[in-house]
Amino acid sequence: MAVLQKIRKRSGLLLLAIGFALLAFVIQDLFSNGIKSQSHDVGSVNGKDIAFEDFRIKVANLEKGGQNGQPITQTQAANQVWEQEVAIALINEQFEKAGIRTCDNHIVDFFKKDPNIGQNPMFLNQLGKFDLAKFKEYFKTNPEQAQVIKDKEKDAEINSKFQIYSAMIKAGMFTTNADGKFKYELEANKVNFDYVSVLYSTVKDSDVKVTDADILEYMQKNEKRFKSEETREIEYVLIEDKPSAKDEEEMKAKINALLTGSVEFKDGKYDTIPSFKNATDVADFVGANSDKPYDSTYVTKQTLPAEHADKLFALPSGEIYGPYINGNYYCISKVMGRKVGDQVKSSHILISWVGAERAAPKEKRTKEEAKVKADALLAQVLANPSMFQMIAFTNSEDPSVQQNGGDMGFISRETGFAKGYKDFVFNNPVGKIGIAETEFGYHIINITDKQDAIRLATVAQKIEPSEQTTNEAYTKATQFEMDANGKDFATVAKAAKLAVNPSIKAKPMDEAFGVAGNQRQVIKWAFSDDTNIGDVKRFEVVNVGNVIARLKKINEKGLMTVEEAKPMVESIIKNKKKAEKIMAKMKGSSLEAIAKANATTVQNAPAASVDNAVLANVGAEPKVVGTAFGTPANKVSAPIEGNSGVYVIKTKSVAKAPKLPKYDDYVNKLKANAGQASGRVFPALKSNAKIDDNRLEFY
Repeated sequence: MAVLQKIRKRSGLLLLAIGFALLAFVIQDLFSNGIKSQSHDVGSVNGKDIAFEDFRIKVANLEKGGQNGQPITQTQAANQVWEQEVAIALINEQFEKAGIRTCDNHIVDFFKKDPNIGQNPMFLNQLGKFDLAKFKEYFKTNPEQAQVIKDKEKDAEINSKFQIYSAMIKAGMFTTNADGKFKYELEANKVNFDYVSVLYSTVKDSDVKVTDADILEYMQKNEKRFKSEETREIEYVLIEDKPSAKDEEEMKAKINALLTGSVEFKDGKYDTIPSFKNATDVADFVGANSDKPYDSTYVTKQTLPAEHADKLFALPSGEIYGPYINGNYYCISKVMGRKVGDQVKSSHILISWVGAERAAPKEKRTKEEAKVKADALLAQVLANPSMFQMIAFTNSEDPSVQQNGGDMGFISRETGFAKGYKDFVFNNPVGKIGIAETEFGYHIINITDKQDAIRLATVAQKIEPSEQTTNEAYTKATQFEMDANGKDFATVAKAAKLAVNPSIKAKPMDEAFGVAGNQRQVIKWAFSDDTNIGDVKRFEVVNVGNVIARLKKINEKGLMTVEEAKPMVESIIKNKKKAEKIMAKMKGSSLEAIAKANATTVQNAPAASVDNAVLANVGAEPKVVGTAFGTPANKVSAPIEGNSGVYVIKTKSVAKAPKLPKYDDYVNKLKANAGQASGRVFPALKSNAKIDDNRLEFY
């Protein structure tokens, strides 16, 4: 009681102490996490910050909209937006330096070229031309769309500036007549020389040794070629959460029971479940027993599982096939009906007229004129059916013709096609070519295939691990995580009869993780300041299982590791060491003497050029051919380190190409190469920029 009395007297002080402790905890967490993340932007380019809030919105919009109709992950969206922001920052910097400005006309031109704007009927005048007044009026009356156009204006401004910038680069890459003359001489000047070669392949690889120090020295001399980002090497074990053999047998027995019927005790009474064959309401039976909904559509043989298609399609109505495995499901299927010629494949050539549905704004042809043209094209294809696709390419007004050549694929009677088109293809045999009229125009149609279809009722039950199997996998994973901490990862894995997967080398914003798919959580853990080499952690992966990862190595930003560079560098250094051995033997007053000393022969290159410096049976050797042009006639050169071996040459003659009255063809060749210069701008700017990337703290 005395103790309780003392606590009551000091309760205010105790609460104050607890309050201070909680406040200290919150402040510490705020500084270590919240303020740290909010105190800077997502990154910077040459000192210009990229604001996180704007960046976040762009990432969210891209993630929501996907790419080319396909969904993308948040990390993929963040990586794409980052590359765009870096490119925009770099190029805007160049615009400022060059003093490039744009005006309203540039932006309007950009809008005109955008098919979603320039060809939108809402913004066209009576002549089918883009009307700027209509365009502006639309956004006045639809202010909720104003932000969309503001974003497009930014894109238009950058695009217009880049067009100017690109034109300036091209103009700066001026090609003179002298350049053309030099190019001509590189191609047309010929040298005739004899040579002795000793190839690197004549020296055994075992006779030369390439050390890690050799590779490091080579990288340091060629530092720009071997720059590397910060990476983490992660090795891992995957314990899959997958059905056991027992689980599969139980699932098979369960679905087999649906073939014979069964009796269940439910709600205090026995309930008889009919067999699949005897079920009076098949759709209800499937709904009650299948993990996939009942599908009443008719399907062709090509759409059925390949290994079961023949048997399923040959089954009489009312008969059942199975159990069979389709992907991760045990299935039984019952044929509910069959339709002859239900699916039709065809190609078409569309000829529209003014006022037809989806006709191009510039269309001037009347309906009568369209019919005349369609009849003429029909006559052509009837005379030569094999030319149908070519005629479609050159005449059809269906915008998709360039992608599919007029092929419309398979359609059914339920497919949402124009009535006149469907009537023609379903009422005529394969091979029939004729004309059908729809609201879109006249169609010259070629019926290329017809397929029967069947309707199946399928009970599909997913083969999943049982609770016991999942628990066993979890227990095994947690045990392995504990055993592997502080011990040799491979040894512990071997003892547990588990395989260590090949190491993943990850960059800060990667998410791909080998056979486990996208696992951003593992990458973030590996790059955490709290994770050290040798640390082990288990991760639960939905629909996969458990990944037990170990941080194997930390590679700091700078030169790539010797292991990374070895495949690129080892052969180069090896050949250089072989060259030293070969050169020591390539001595003599004549080519014949050198050839004899090296058990080889003197060979001849009769008409080599700098532009085509290829030696027969060897390959490209520009250094050898270049030396031949610069060596006085009949003089034996010093040994030359080539691409494939060591060479000694003796020039016999040099044939200078005759002068031309003009070199326009060669000037044009060089101009074509210069035209690609703008495409090399971004890589060059990026390699010389100071880029700080803080995305890891946000994503």
